[in-house]
Amino acid sequence: MTTEEKLQHFLEFCMEDSRARSARMLDDCTAALEKSFEEHKAEAEHRAAMQLQFEKDRIRRDINKQLAMEQLKIKRELSQRQDELKDMLFVELRNRLASFMETPEYQHMLEKQIKEAAELAGSEPLTVYLDPADEDKLRRIALHAGKKADVRLSQYSFGGGSRAVIQSKNILIDNSFNSLIGEAKRHFTFHPAGKGGSGHD
Repeated sequence: MTTEEKLQHFLEFCMEDSRARSARMLDDCTAALEKSFEEHKAEAEHRAAMQLQFEKDRIRRDINKQLAMEQLKIKRELSQRQDELKDMLFVELRNRLASFMETPEYQHMLEKQIKEAAELAGSEPLTVYLDPADEDKLRRIALHAGKKADVRLSQYSFGGGSRAVIQSKNILIDNSFNSLIGEAKRHFTFHPAGKGGSGHD
């Protein structure tokens, strides 16, 4: 083999070796870059997922806060409306009781209340008070009660009905309309329609 052929062979060998090393270096560099890219991509995706979750949580908190504020507002408005309706209802009830007080049934009711109070008093003295508005009924009711009770007009209005006192037993029998309405008003509540009733107690 001539020197020129040897040089040519050496040159080809060097070129082939150089190409092989360059290819290996390029592959290594490409692999390192791809690994770095995948790591960077994974980190970016993780950061994006965390940011997305943070934004979701923030939006959820904001929505819950707004919902809570709206619910509170609705509850206040509902409570106010219920109070208005309750007042209207009891005004109507008082109007109906005022009409009832002009009927014979009202006088019969007073007589029945006195009779029941007299039964409770037994032989003990019984004082029955009528509302000042019932002055026109006093004489007849007193006659009907006879000796069972001392029937008199109260100095203070209590909306109708009667109040009876058994002094010896320290008992007050309060059948006044004001007390009965006050008790009903304290225990009155609205119920949603369709839940087993007329919507109230």
